[in-house]
Amino acid sequence: MRSRMLFLGLGLLALMGLPIALLIGYVSLIVIPNLPTLEAVTDYRPKIPLRVYTADKALIGEFGEEHRNFVPIKNMPDVMKKALLAAEDAQFYEHGAIDVKGMARAMLSDLVSLSAKEGGGTITMQVAREFFLTKKKDIFRKVTEVVLSYRIEAALTKDQILELYMNQIYLGEHAFGFGSAAEVYFGKPIADVTIAEAAMLAGLPKGPSSNNPIVNPKRAKQRQQHVLERMHDLGWITDAQYKQATHEALHLNSSGQSFTTHAEYAAELVRQAIYKLYKEDTYTHGYIVYTTLKKADQDAAYEAVRRNVIDYDRRHGYRGPEAFIALPAGDEDREDAVDEELQKHPGSGNLLPAMVIAASPKAVRAEMPSGDVIEISGEGLRFAASGLNTGASTQKKIRPGAVIRVTQDAQGRWAIGQLPEVSAAFVSLDAQDGAYKALVGGFDFNITKFDHVSQAWRQPGSSFKPFIYSAALEKGFSPATLINDVPLTVTTAESGGPLWEPKNDDGFDNAPITMRYALAKSKNVPSIRILRAITPQYAQLYVSRFGFDPAKQPVNLTMVLGTGSVTPLQMAGAYAVFANGGYQIPPYMIQTVMDVHGTVFSEAKPTHAGQESERVIDPRNAFVMDSMLRQVVRTGTGAMATQKLGRPDLAGKTGTTNGAVDGWFAGYSGNLVAVSWMGYDDPKSLGSREFGATLALPAWIDYMRTALQGKPIFQRAVPDGVVQNEGEWMYGEFAAGGAVKTLGMDDAPAPVGTDNENPPLGAPGPAANPGNAPSSLEQERQKVIDLFKSGR
Repeated sequence: MRSRMLFLGLGLLALMGLPIALLIGYVSLIVIPNLPTLEAVTDYRPKIPLRVYTADKALIGEFGEEHRNFVPIKNMPDVMKKALLAAEDAQFYEHGAIDVKGMARAMLSDLVSLSAKEGGGTITMQVAREFFLTKKKDIFRKVTEVVLSYRIEAALTKDQILELYMNQIYLGEHAFGFGSAAEVYFGKPIADVTIAEAAMLAGLPKGPSSNNPIVNPKRAKQRQQHVLERMHDLGWITDAQYKQATHEALHLNSSGQSFTTHAEYAAELVRQAIYKLYKEDTYTHGYIVYTTLKKADQDAAYEAVRRNVIDYDRRHGYRGPEAFIALPAGDEDREDAVDEELQKHPGSGNLLPAMVIAASPKAVRAEMPSGDVIEISGEGLRFAASGLNTGASTQKKIRPGAVIRVTQDAQGRWAIGQLPEVSAAFVSLDAQDGAYKALVGGFDFNITKFDHVSQAWRQPGSSFKPFIYSAALEKGFSPATLINDVPLTVTTAESGGPLWEPKNDDGFDNAPITMRYALAKSKNVPSIRILRAITPQYAQLYVSRFGFDPAKQPVNLTMVLGTGSVTPLQMAGAYAVFANGGYQIPPYMIQTVMDVHGTVFSEAKPTHAGQESERVIDPRNAFVMDSMLRQVVRTGTGAMATQKLGRPDLAGKTGTTNGAVDGWFAGYSGNLVAVSWMGYDDPKSLGSREFGATLALPAWIDYMRTALQGKPIFQRAVPDGVVQNEGEWMYGEFAAGGAVKTLGMDDAPAPVGTDNENPPLGAPGPAANPGNAPSSLEQERQKVIDLFKSGR
């Protein structure tokens, strides 16, 4: 009997030892030989995206596979570490690779269920799982996880392991690591999180989707309260802190990751430049790029473009809803249909999509993407009133199932708007070194990624005239040169087309006018006479000094009316030559490229105005042209700039192409150069009553109002070799003789009643002086007329 019991006991021991032996064999023969190296954790190189900043450190772009801000463990706030440990592994610093009690409890549960559903994992085990293993849950993977965990604990300190975990773990909303999660969810650096916020973040590893406070606030709040209770039970926060944290209202960044400054077009240009250098490493190696953009300038430019594009769009009326669907009868089906359709129409700034569910001339009810229903009435319907009339066309009619745009004002009142179809661009540069200060390549980067600043080749219209006038100064012309403003017939050879009788937008003066007056009032015919005198061949070569491609400028008399092709960026660089005294300076945007460790890879070394090797025009030329361009904004087509900004140091030129297809304003104050443009991508008229002064100049003024705030008036020194002759500037050598004093005096004036409107080429801007009093130019013109009438 005793021997039988002994035999039975030995048998039971053998049976119990068999699984252990099998486990040891499995670990020795299969797991250990196939373990990965620990290089991924011992030489941790997290995937950190490319980040792009303004010069004053405002984030404007991020490009990468994972949104991650690496935070060394020494910089991780204590409250965040305690919240995480309370939620995930309170004895992390006491136990080894595994928590034996927790592991035993989990394995017992797994054996009973023949699965691996229980956690029981320490932070070290989670690191092993995150870096080396799949998400598959079974006992064999758990064994591998345990073995890896012991190896990790042998190779790294506890702080190093915690640092890996807190920077690697996925926390929802494309955020990896707690550094990025703090910015995504709360819009602040991790160092600034409160106890309540830390507890909310600490609840995310268990379920980055289910515990996401943006997607599932109720579930996230429950998880946060659990973490706070654990912190309190562990004695890591006081009673007062616990009470305060449980009642703290969290201010979530509901849109997830966002940029407070809109510079998407600029950030994309930087991305392309960095990719050329580093290829795919661009998106994972944590490059940091500081640009030359200024946050205040960029914000002002963005708002100016948006505001003025919308103003233009509203001037030309409501076009109708963006789309229509048939609303299903069932509530659930209708909700699904509305959600699906609105997702096709993302928001654009404050222009939000909405689905009309009821409409009448007095009120419109619409459902927002959030599911909220809003009501629009009164003034909010005024813009779209034509779409609510009973006689509205099918495509214009606002009715249930229509997708519309709505905006909300500061008082919470809703109004119907629409997405503009017109495009626009704005760019500003420092004329001294070419640094970009602001760049807006279009109305909305998410609608079109085509950068109109650097990629749009458009006709510049009359904003090109100053470069022809500059060329004329080298041929003996001066602002005082008298040019006969009477009809002109241009031959086929000269026009590059059929026989041409160019017109002025404001008709003929039928008298001699000065070159200064001709530019200020954007006179077409006197400008053509100037180009005819200096020859298109000479002018074509001359304008290349400003950075224009000669091949894109016609070698005929239409060149002076801006019938060639330029980009807004080229125009900014060209006007910078006048602003900086005659130097062509290449623009640049990237100031510094570095990594997260502070290693600098490149630093810009820009060219500066003043280096004679960069001079392209005589300083006297730049000075005289500056005086004429200042006249344009004092009493000419750009006078609204001086009226609105009240500064005497503004200079620039309007531009409107034939048929008002493009509207421009290019100008500067001191060393700040800015160019504004508006037009359709599929070129068509912007309207018979639209000009550069109505299309582009308002945005330029709005931007300059911010950019020039607090800056002193720029005083320009008179260069050597330029003199005043009878009150006008001219080159010294021409004052003694050889100057072009008159042009076209033998041509006859226009007969009375001649139609001088609607010129076939060029529409240089509004001719009327916006001021009420007669301008100095008008007085000067009258003196010249009187002079010729008297025969003197």
